[in-house]
Amino acid sequence: MNTLVSSVVALGGLGVTVGLGLAYASIKLSVKVDPLIEKVRDVLPGINCGACGFTGCNAYAEAVVTENAKTNLCIPGGARTSVEVALTLGVEPEATRKLSARVLCQGGNAETVRKFEYQGVSSCHVLNQTAGGDNACPFGCLGQGSCAVVCPFDAIHMNENGLPEINISKCTGCGLCAGECPRSVIIVTEAEHAVDIRCRSTDKGGVVKKYCQPGCIGCGRCVKICPFEAIELKDSLARTLYEKCTSCGICVKECPQNTITRGPLFQRSAAPHTVHKQCCSIDN
Repeated sequence: MNTLVSSVVALGGLGVTVGLGLAYASIKLSVKVDPLIEKVRDVLPGINCGACGFTGCNAYAEAVVTENAKTNLCIPGGARTSVEVALTLGVEPEATRKLSARVLCQGGNAETVRKFEYQGVSSCHVLNQTAGGDNACPFGCLGQGSCAVVCPFDAIHMNENGLPEINISKCTGCGLCAGECPRSVIIVTEAEHAVDIRCRSTDKGGVVKKYCQPGCIGCGRCVKICPFEAIELKDSLARTLYEKCTSCGICVKECPQNTITRGPLFQRSAAPHTVHKQCCSIDN
């Protein structure tokens, strides 16, 4: 009995000693955090999306304080967060851009040919690895809504045609949806850009017509008519050069496939043919 009591006492004493040692070590070896970093971290949204280019809000806050990183890199936080970060640091706020996700595909259930009926897990990644997906277009949206699942702002919903729709008033342009899409049909660009070429297929026009009604056939008419050289044709696919695009809308009317569409912020009241005459002096 005495041996048992002695063992319990010894173990208890050892536990207390180890505990005290760990407590002392945690205090002695702890890394002190700059209070300014904590203040910057407190004004960030805390979703750790990585859109700023850093691994998370903590890393960005540290970079702002210690590496002079720009104060306007928090895309989900927008202008308000940029101002708050700047005020916390005591510097002038930097200008921010409103970014938004865009879906560059119109090949929903009604417009594209399906190779088979998929009844598996509702995941674009799983479907993409299942015989290359059910969509006959190897570049088109898979329609399982993985982008909507990862969106922390409830800015994406799947419509009845199996395509994602972006609510631009909620979208912050964080890019999580773009990173989730295995077909890369979602991009992030400046919200005010009003014209999108909604196709990613680089197949020849004849092949595209076999599996998708509104797909780009690479005819090049949009390239020829654009007065700002804001569209290029590469690998049988027209692409918008957003940095040159003025959102005039000329190409929207010219596209025989209706592949080019107006974005949600299209504010111009003039019809495409009217703008056409103004820009190019060509009477429609």
